[in-house]
Amino acid sequence: MTILIDQLDFGIEAGFNKADDVEKEGVLNGGFMMPHTNSFGHTFRDYHVESERQQGVENFYRTNHINQTYDFVKRMREEYGNLDKVEMSIWECCELLNDVVDESDPDLDEPQIEHLLQTAEAIRKDYPDEDWLHLTGLIHDLGKVLLHPSFGGLPQWAVVGDTYPVGCAFDKSIVHHKYFEENPDYHNPAYNTKYGVYSEGCGLNNVMMSWGHDDYMYLVAKENNTTLPSAALFIIRYHSFYALHRSGSYKQLMNEEDVENLKWLEIFNKYDLYSKSKVRIDVEKVKPYYLSLIEKYFPAKLRW
Repeated sequence: MTILIDQLDFGIEAGFNKADDVEKEGVLNGGFMMPHTNSFGHTFRDYHVESERQQGVENFYRTNHINQTYDFVKRMREEYGNLDKVEMSIWECCELLNDVVDESDPDLDEPQIEHLLQTAEAIRKDYPDEDWLHLTGLIHDLGKVLLHPSFGGLPQWAVVGDTYPVGCAFDKSIVHHKYFEENPDYHNPAYNTKYGVYSEGCGLNNVMMSWGHDDYMYLVAKENNTTLPSAALFIIRYHSFYALHRSGSYKQLMNEEDVENLKWLEIFNKYDLYSKSKVRIDVEKVKPYYLSLIEKYFPAKLRW
């Protein structure tokens, strides 16, 4: 199921005019108040500002860009696509993230459960009737459990950070692009052209993305037969694909369904990015609502 929205609301081709105006006002749809700075007092997604996390973030991306190859992604999808690590509910997975901090994120050093609820509650405030979008906000980062020992304790570079296609040229809009020069695919003529192993309009569903929590959670939701709409699965799978939804790169690979779903991802991204703060959510107060959504869209127990 594809959910259609007004084409003029958001979009890179429109120059983000509406989004830019909204960001200047600091408000999304008259509800969620967008902060001007992140938890460290800097602008969001600034990978060059001197901060206590900047050097660690850059080191992370160097390792990520060197090791995320086409062959590596194929191996990871084969291993984790079996979903034979753990059986648990969505909420149990949320609680498992209590001890996880994303080393690639320059904007936040709080446990991931805080970010999940901040995102979901901000969306809920502005889109009260789109309960599927509320739940998507809650679960979009659950794939970060790959960092947990129960899932093999993958290194951070194989779980978090911006994602991008493998099997074709690494676009220069990708953060810390220079480190791709040490990736063997960068010099492989089979993978270093505009289309690489893909074709124009092939659809993002046919494109292999760098391995991480996005693709893993997409596989978990899809293979456990979620009833969430395709826009939700698109958001889960591509919410870290900033080269696409912030820079407009790789659009040559998209099909018509991707174009429609991208509009929802661009809406979602505002909340994913700007809801990060030190403001705490009362978990016990909102828990019953999200448990009802989980019951509506997922089975009681999932294979992970």
